[in-house]
Amino acid sequence: MLYIMRHSKTDWNNEHRLQGRTDTELNEEGRALAREAAETYKDIHIDVCFCSPMKRAVETADIVLSGRDIPVLYDDRLTEMSFGVCEGTVNLFSDANGPMKEFFFNPKAYKAVEGGESIDEVMVRTKDFLDDKIYPLLEEGKDVLIVGHGAINSAITCRILYDCDLDHFWDKGAKNCHMMKLIDD
Repeated sequence: MLYIMRHSKTDWNNEHRLQGRTDTELNEEGRALAREAAETYKDIHIDVCFCSPMKRAVETADIVLSGRDIPVLYDDRLTEMSFGVCEGTVNLFSDANGPMKEFFFNPKAYKAVEGGESIDEVMVRTKDFLDDKIYPLLEEGKDVLIVGHGAINSAITCRILYDCDLDHFWDKGAKNCHMMKLIDD
């Protein structure tokens, strides 16, 4: 089985700031949410966890899997999408006229902002990761957890559930620290 989880909460989540590659840490609310998730998901069998190397994802995986003998492997391909000059900006998620409007409202039409990544780049990166790491383990019958970020997890779910149809890019957007099953036996 394949499970996916978005990192827990940060101050920037609460402030509605676009994080991207900015390496923020969990706040106390996020740590508490991760401890709750650890209890909620403690009976789900996981053989291995792949995690973004960013602090907020690393700490989420550490807390959620605490006390369990599950290897956590870090992979740069799970690093959040770069939003370039827009990182740190407040309320871009709801700004229908801002520089990120297409990303949130019409991903097919999104053009990367200055210094940022395109959706195509992220889709290629996640395909490489899935082909290289995840699919071979699933073929062996392993249960895998991915701990990542909003956009990178959306790219993975879009690829797996919707055959890369970007009309569905945000369809399965997960709340912070929520685990979702993507592939069943």
